[in-house]
Amino acid sequence: MKVGIIGATGYGGLELVRLLSSHPAVQEIQLFTSSEEGISFSAKYPHLTTLYDQPLEAITKEAIAQLDVVFLGTPSGISGQLIPEIYNEQTVFIDLSGDLRLKNIENYENWYGKKAAPQGLVNRSVYGLCGWNDAAIKEAQVIANPGCYPTATLLSILPLLQKGLVKHHNIIIDAKSGVSGSGNKPSQMTHFTETTEATTIYKINQHQHIPEIEQAIELFTGKVEPITFSTHLVPMIRGIITTSYLQVESGVTEEQLYRAYEDVYADDPFIRIVPSVQKLSTNQVRGTNYCDITINLDARTNRLTVVAVIDNLVKGAAGQAIQNMNKIMGYEEQAGLKQVPLFI
Repeated sequence: MKVGIIGATGYGGLELVRLLSSHPAVQEIQLFTSSEEGISFSAKYPHLTTLYDQPLEAITKEAIAQLDVVFLGTPSGISGQLIPEIYNEQTVFIDLSGDLRLKNIENYENWYGKKAAPQGLVNRSVYGLCGWNDAAIKEAQVIANPGCYPTATLLSILPLLQKGLVKHHNIIIDAKSGVSGSGNKPSQMTHFTETTEATTIYKINQHQHIPEIEQAIELFTGKVEPITFSTHLVPMIRGIITTSYLQVESGVTEEQLYRAYEDVYADDPFIRIVPSVQKLSTNQVRGTNYCDITINLDARTNRLTVVAVIDNLVKGAAGQAIQNMNKIMGYEEQAGLKQVPLFI
């Protein structure tokens, strides 16, 4: 299989290279750029010297047509305009940006502040939340890879919402991410002196993942209520932890709640349910495609605390993109994704 990566020099692209390098079915990886054609990939990332010394290539429709799968790790606002220019019926397109996630393109323009992709392309795309949309994913040619925050949030609360064990209204989600989630373009917010020894809340009630989470809840449960979703930047490189607070329906026990996860994720190799713990850390999933989930029911308030941890660059981006590729191409779901967590 021949695959291509557009936006290869970003952190998502770099992680795709790392993971695809160990994929048993990937014969060739082509790396594309819109601005650095001819520059060696290892010149951008010296740790890949002798491994990926190949020059970055220009993006052309002819080159893309020779590939089985193309991953787009571009900033939001680019892939939605680029895919129509390079589209062909034989290549699978997996977009890691937010351009194809929101079905309402006015919502996209309001929340992202960018020009939306053509409605036809958005309609054709399939939301690639693995484990929840698999039937559609397997038949898809265009995948809208979920965002990192939505992946952790949705995987951890959807089983409870779908089975009617918790209320849909008044859902509060507190989410924290490492700095790599902001990409590799320097900014004041990600400057060392701004991030080290500090935790920063940002985009209060304005984060673009809010409508994505609400849309997915409606898609998979048939119900939707506005959520409260807060995001924080913490002084670490990798990782996301989401803490969600939900009101449990009357009479529901913690045993029933855990059984819901077991029913939904019994055959999912990447979801690990961790029962009865007082500690859950991003370290335990670092560098992997795992999502670890635990819950705690407060008998005093009948309120449930749901905690999930993922690696934002793997399960939250490149890893789930490869998982989607495996489903579409008929490979083992774990192909290229069997890494042991880098705890330290």
